[in-house]
Amino acid sequence: MSIPRAFFERTDRGFEPLPAAVGAWSPDMVNGPAICGLLGGELDSAHRPEGFVPARLTVDLFRATLRKPLEVATVEVRRGGRIAVADAQLLQEGRAVARATAVFLRPSEQPPGEVWTRGETPAPPPAEMRGGPVSYLWNSGEDDAGWSRRLGGHQNDQRKRTWQRPFPVILGEEPNVLATVATVGESTSMLTNWGERGVGFINGDLTLVLSRLPRGGAIGVQAENHFSADGIAVGNATLFDEDGPFGAGVTTAVANPAAQVDFSRH
Repeated sequence: MSIPRAFFERTDRGFEPLPAAVGAWSPDMVNGPAICGLLGGELDSAHRPEGFVPARLTVDLFRATLRKPLEVATVEVRRGGRIAVADAQLLQEGRAVARATAVFLRPSEQPPGEVWTRGETPAPPPAEMRGGPVSYLWNSGEDDAGWSRRLGGHQNDQRKRTWQRPFPVILGEEPNVLATVATVGESTSMLTNWGERGVGFINGDLTLVLSRLPRGGAIGVQAENHFSADGIAVGNATLFDEDGPFGAGVTTAVANPAAQVDFSRH
């Protein structure tokens, strides 16, 4: 029996989590990429004005989301000539388990003059490894040739990267751009908190900021830094595609060593 290649199915009960949405922390929980993808996608489809692009998505993950039906309620906060803002709540059994805010901006002409930007740019994996409608690749260290599909082969104390063409958020529905970016961008927490003994921090939020839309269908995330003290962590990452960086992710997380996720077993 094949597993449905999506995180949720849209039914008359709401969004039903599918096996691909199972979280690493518990088999009874929905994973972060699925939650962020669902919220981002619903905000994009309901509230992005024509001619605008998504510039920021912030998701607060303040309750455990269980493998039970979910609803998404969205509301427009502001729609102007250059900026639009919308909010969403993820509801389970009538109670909010997560919330999100999306900011959409209208593109315009670049101002004159050069601005400093970091010279180093992350590179995608070799072209022969990138095929397939769904693809998850991993890399660690500074060796661009070290990409592989084996997640557990990169459990170490080196910098992490991923390159993904992820599962669709909703079964039978083509994901919009913010759904895809949010699904992949949620890897910011995993990549920045993943060390030689696994992941011992669970994120409570995610913020993604985008300067343009990604191109080519697949998205990469490269960890840039991790700071932690007294069980609180901050991580930031670069989002990139075949043409280079286009955005960034930042997340805060709290220690959860009792349920440390050991990816060396995967």
